[in-house]
Amino acid sequence: MHEMSICESIVSVIERQAVAQSFSRVNLVRLEIGPLAGVELQALRFSFDVVTRGGIAENARLEVIEMPVAGWCMPCAKPVTVAERYDPCPDCGSYQIQITGGEELRIKDMEVD
Repeated sequence: MHEMSICESIVSVIERQAVAQSFSRVNLVRLEIGPLAGVELQALRFSFDVVTRGGIAENARLEVIEMPVAGWCMPCAKPVTVAERYDPCPDCGSYQIQITGGEELRIKDMEVD
């Protein structure tokens, strides 16, 4: 379950920022996650609860913002949204799409005390 190591990395970032910005408690962590990031959200939520126990993010809410799969259709020369990596362009049907979004896994922001 790599979601546990992802959450350990998130806690590491939180702890470094707590020292740098002088906060002592985290109430909310917002993550942006794309469907191509390969993250199982239920496992991530469970892992976050486990990893944050006893630390400054204990009892913090984890909010996930699901990002769309975005791409650039080469024949249409415009941005498009698709459901999966190898889907055709919804406008012209071409498979010549360069993926430009949907692989994200980042901390968007945090609410702290």
